[in-house]
Amino acid sequence: MPGPIICTTNQVDYSTIRQSMGRGVRTPEQAKEAVGVCLECDTCQEKLTGVLATGCTSNQVPLSAIVEAVQNGADTVEKVSEITGSSTKCGRCKSIVANVIELGY
Repeated sequence: MPGPIICTTNQVDYSTIRQSMGRGVRTPEQAKEAVGVCLECDTCQEKLTGVLATGCTSNQVPLSAIVEAVQNGADTVEKVSEITGSSTKCGRCKSIVANVIELGY
């Protein structure tokens, strides 16, 4: 089920952006290339950076906390979850956590 629309120009929803994060998208420019956000509409300007900065929305865990946990040696989703609290409610962020582990940052 799609989430709220983040890019109103190109009708790119929240879920699509989050799924792309599980494939390594981290910046607005990468999101533009991967999923077609315009970067110019009001909602892109207001919301995209926040979506990309959040690792786990259910527990409000910033992506930076997940990256830090991995940089400090957490090498499984479970270990990152223990340290950050991510992936402990709905689990939709597990692909993002796994991608951070895979990329090593």
